[in-house]
Amino acid sequence: MAGIMRAVAQLGQALNVSVIDLPIPTIQNATDVIVRLNATAICGSDLHSYHVQSGSQDQPFLYGHEAIGYVTEVGDAVQFLNVGDYVVIPDNLDNGRYTFEPDTYVVPLGFGGLQGGGPLPGLQTEYARIPFADNSLIPVPVNETTTFETLLDYLFVSGIFSTAWSGVTFSGFKPGDTVASFGAGPVGLLAAYSAVLRGASRVYSVDHVQNRLDLAASIGAIPINYHERNPVQQILEREPNGVRRSVEAVGFEAEAVNGTIDSSLTLREMVNVTAPGGGMGIVGLFNSTLTDFNIGQAYEKTISANGGIVLPLQVVSELVPLITSGRAHPSFIISSIIDIEEAPEYYARFNRREESKVVIRL
Repeated sequence: MAGIMRAVAQLGQALNVSVIDLPIPTIQNATDVIVRLNATAICGSDLHSYHVQSGSQDQPFLYGHEAIGYVTEVGDAVQFLNVGDYVVIPDNLDNGRYTFEPDTYVVPLGFGGLQGGGPLPGLQTEYARIPFADNSLIPVPVNETTTFETLLDYLFVSGIFSTAWSGVTFSGFKPGDTVASFGAGPVGLLAAYSAVLRGASRVYSVDHVQNRLDLAASIGAIPINYHERNPVQQILEREPNGVRRSVEAVGFEAEAVNGTIDSSLTLREMVNVTAPGGGMGIVGLFNSTLTDFNIGQAYEKTISANGGIVLPLQVVSELVPLITSGRAHPSFIISSIIDIEEAPEYYARFNRREESKVVIRL
């Protein structure tokens, strides 16, 4: 396939992205397919690169790791996919190698990064080449009667819904548990939503952005505005023994009330609010900047903690049937659907927390 497509990229200037021309990808290996994207999205994790000087004019940093579309070409060795099939592209792919060890983040292939500097370009583009497609792509039952809203529900299986669902699982959740979700960005909102879907007795959503808290309330969660008062105190007034489970969906860029970054803030609050013998699920991004975290307190309360980067392929068997049956509608988090040429404006809006979730329609 010859031709040019549009793609979202950063060219070395922090807090600024561009829409550039790139060649439409072609089949390189027999296990590849080419997918024409219908929709992709701006993710909170994209902002980590957006905040710094990423890429350059000569080597653009290509964004995007959530997408849905249909197959336009298949390699000779592809057995289970056909032209016209609708597929979700997960944010991490199978790497085509058998291993005796369980899958880990190190093994699969991820999207996004410097053009030519990594295994795969970003997915905020019109076409994508998918290696090891039989083992990587997620077929979804889309036909002529499927609404665009349902297509968007499936889109979020590619990353944020899978991550949020796994965060609840990491916490050790059982039906009837009380849950506190720290952060009401896309992943935090979907963690609260996942807990509601799975039968939590009460769910608390902690943030300070009012439109996010309003969305949390719309799905039955109890909004906790940490700018009004200490969130731990607010929750413990309602749950004197603490919540059974908590989910961290903020990461190392957590902000204190005065706006300063406190990388361990949410983890400390989770330990304080989680009941003895309870569990914590951590899906926010952390790095070596973590300080001032009292592991001894968690130890004394016998709180278990689990987390890490999620592989959507491990949970899609749980999520796709929920969407297909009409039980789950994760697209409720969308605030704007835009054209790809509007990406620079909406990256800025998303960074200012004026948007809950932005989808690029292609």
